[in-house]
Amino acid sequence: MCGIVGHLGPSQSVEIVLEGLRRLEYRGYDSAGVTFLNQSGKLETHKKTGKIVNLEKALSSVNTDSMVSIGHTRWATHGGVTDFNSHPHSHEHLSMVHNGIIENADSLRDTLQGKGFSFKSETDSEVFLMLVFSLLEKMPLKEAILKGFSQVEGNSAFVFINEKTREIFAIKRAAPLVCGTHHTKSQAVVSSDPYALIGAADRIYFPGDEVLCHLSPANKDLISFYDSEGNPSENYKSQKQEMEYDPSDKGDFEHYMLKEIYEQPGLVRSLCQFYFDGDGKKFLEKVSSLRPNRFHISACGTAFYAGLLVRDFIEGINRIPCVYELGSEFRYRNPILKEGDVGLFISQSGETADTLASQGECKSSSIQTVSLVNVEGSSLYRECDYNLLIRAGVEIGVASTKAFTQMGLTGRLLAHALGEHYGDAHHEKKLIDKFSLLAERIDEVLANVEDIKKIAEEIYNKKGYFFTGRGIYYPIALEGALKLKEIAYVHAEGYAAGELKHGPIALIDEEMVNIAIVGPELKDKTISNIQEIKARKGIIVGIGPNDNSLKKISDYFLELNFEGLDELSPLYVNVVNQLLSYYMAKFKGTDIDKPRNLAKSVTVE
Repeated sequence: MCGIVGHLGPSQSVEIVLEGLRRLEYRGYDSAGVTFLNQSGKLETHKKTGKIVNLEKALSSVNTDSMVSIGHTRWATHGGVTDFNSHPHSHEHLSMVHNGIIENADSLRDTLQGKGFSFKSETDSEVFLMLVFSLLEKMPLKEAILKGFSQVEGNSAFVFINEKTREIFAIKRAAPLVCGTHHTKSQAVVSSDPYALIGAADRIYFPGDEVLCHLSPANKDLISFYDSEGNPSENYKSQKQEMEYDPSDKGDFEHYMLKEIYEQPGLVRSLCQFYFDGDGKKFLEKVSSLRPNRFHISACGTAFYAGLLVRDFIEGINRIPCVYELGSEFRYRNPILKEGDVGLFISQSGETADTLASQGECKSSSIQTVSLVNVEGSSLYRECDYNLLIRAGVEIGVASTKAFTQMGLTGRLLAHALGEHYGDAHHEKKLIDKFSLLAERIDEVLANVEDIKKIAEEIYNKKGYFFTGRGIYYPIALEGALKLKEIAYVHAEGYAAGELKHGPIALIDEEMVNIAIVGPELKDKTISNIQEIKARKGIIVGIGPNDNSLKKISDYFLELNFEGLDELSPLYVNVVNQLLSYYMAKFKGTDIDKPRNLAKSVTVE
């Protein structure tokens, strides 16, 4: 969730760290800070609440020429959004940044206070800094970090800078951390995201849990790795840096979210080409060897709703049963994992803590795991036995749009690879044509966006919103409500249309809006459910086919052409929901690309 960047090199450390933090800005944060070794050889820390630009203003009159620096963007967990609680946290010759949560921070703080240590912040992060300091009386820094790390509970990544030796230490447990070197530039870097290292490293390293990374100019390799006992370790994966930096801009669009909605037709076509005519063939071929008795699907937020859609594909096409569970609940339910089961995990970032923990639960039970993931080389990608890339590109808007579409379609490709007709040219062409038709239909929606915009302007100030759908459209109702909540800050709920009468209908009055998704499937039954809302003076926004009954009952109506889309229809409807939420948020004047309180990659439990 937090952005971490550290740099050690011949010059420009602070600027390299700030550039890395800028690249991670889309993930969401509420403060930013840096520590660097100044020209006097002392640690100098600057941190500000708000955006990175606030930090940059504070640094504008400061000499930041330095060879070693660490930086951080914070999303508050323990302690309010204040300068004091911002990272880095510094004490004497050490400064530290932290990503994650220390679950036993309170008891450790009590013990340290009993030894005379005081704290400047309310954070759990500063507890580890003081814990390491308490151990320095008896051992060197490397051993103190390892000893202290063995005493903290929870998933975390820590990065230290040492004034005395001009070195950086980093360590993690079930949290994202990547190191890199660029030997022609004689520099070493560390971050919570490989995206921040593009250009700064030509080789990257993914350390295992409990592995201490030591970045030092005195080391000819610039980086050394140690196990929990302080011995040299080879528990890391190394690869050439192959990612390219794509400095995405909004172009003519007012927001990244709108730009990313409009990217979807091209991405649908590109995904199809990748898996049927490009390098993606090898991914499909590998996953086609699976013979699962049952899938365990686990994800969080938008990815979870995409998982419900994928469940419908797999059960409907392959007749393979699927058990689905939220990532935050999966391992606490003591799941029944049997031989022949397969875990299926979905994530845009590949760093979502709860999803990774669910994957670890399956891995520890020796069942095979598959990911649908956007970031190649992410933790989820590395840990899973099989991977299918959703190929959404960098998604800057915190509220996911194009990634949802790509997750759903990649799940459809998984169902294809597992099907009895995999490799059959006739069935392959039918699926390719269906992808192409979906892209065309989304193009048509985007060409007629004024109709959606007008409806948004009429309803954006109402009291509350129910998104409803039946069958394959139920996950779209859930995702539609989530999108509206995320960016418009209004109360919205997604329901299976037939469930409203079992309680939620008590909330219906003339200030409540029902965004009613109606497809060709179960059309008459869904319209009957809408009648129940209409009878209680609810406002109906009908989204569906050209049907007189639906038009008559709707206060506002958006006509869609479902012909030929079949099981891909939900992804078509969802684009309408995305646009409706976007324009409602715009009329309300919210921060659409960076909604309050949200982060793009949630790396804490």
